[in-house]
Amino acid sequence: MTPRLFALATLMLGLVLQPAFAETDAEAAARWQDLRQALFAGHDLAPAAKGQIALEAPDRALDAALVPVTLTLDAGLAVKALYLVVDNNPSPLVGTFHFGPAAVPRQVKTRIRVDAYTNLHAVVETADGHWYVTERYVKAAGGCSAPATKDAQLAMERLGQMRLRTVPPADGLPAGVVTAQLLISHPNYNGMQMDQVTRMYTPARYIRDVTVKSGGALVFTLDADISLSEDPAITFSYRPQGTAALAVTVRDSTDATFSHSFQGDDRG
Repeated sequence: MTPRLFALATLMLGLVLQPAFAETDAEAAARWQDLRQALFAGHDLAPAAKGQIALEAPDRALDAALVPVTLTLDAGLAVKALYLVVDNNPSPLVGTFHFGPAAVPRQVKTRIRVDAYTNLHAVVETADGHWYVTERYVKAAGGCSAPATKDAQLAMERLGQMRLRTVPPADGLPAGVVTAQLLISHPNYNGMQMDQVTRMYTPARYIRDVTVKSGGALVFTLDADISLSEDPAITFSYRPQGTAALAVTVRDSTDATFSHSFQGDDRG
């Protein structure tokens, strides 16, 4: 284990042992500084200017296991990577999006688990080496240990199935850009959910990475962890490479790999 991973693992253990009540501002600030050092050491994270990064999430989530998050990025940012952090989760880094030449990273949507009242942080890395950060506070609790919504047998039968559908684009996108929502059937067990029948904890099995390409050109990769929701949904925009199919590959923590190619009518 590298020193960075050891430091993050130690910090995560501390988070698990914390009570699930609201922190003081000072405690929240200290926690973010610890996370910032563990995840982004050596990088100068500048506060995002108004309009550079918009991080949207409900003030009080209806379902802590399915908290919708929308990230809208200014067109002037040459976005290379996007990091989403839930400060008080047992595994704070939800995931990292790395964008390729076919991506139009103006808006990204997904769903996450939230374990306790917390700040969310979105960090953007640009192609010219700048780093920007913004935050939002969310009131939700228990999302990491919430039982799965489907029984295990059904979840395994549907494991790795995918759908892609075209959705209305964000404002101001250039002509020819397509906005799509990728739906992945996967229980994303995180090891903290108790089986309501056996009273045993369900072993962890969760999505580790997602790769999306259009005609061989990379749209994005997502390096994910246990804070992504059950049956992940990811909305993104891209430039189709002619009539080429959109190829999606998903790998989970057991190294099982699922692939699908969407073309024409497959795009819902």
